[in-house]
Amino acid sequence: MAKGDMQKGKGKIKDAVGKATGNRRMEAEGKGDRAQGAGREAVEKVRNMAEKARGARKRGTS
Repeated sequence: MAKGDMQKGKGKIKDAVGKATGNRRMEAEGKGDRAQGAGREAVEKVRNMAEKARGARKRGTS
């Protein structure tokens, strides 16, 4: 989940700098980066759950 966290952090910085400087484009990029980071985290979470379920199935447990 590190990539998602880094993407969200980058987005927070861009968002804050954009607000401070009045740069709406940078603000929008920051919000987009934050959303992208949240999406990456969700995908990673699903991937981890699938791997865990696959491992349990191989061991014969649920």
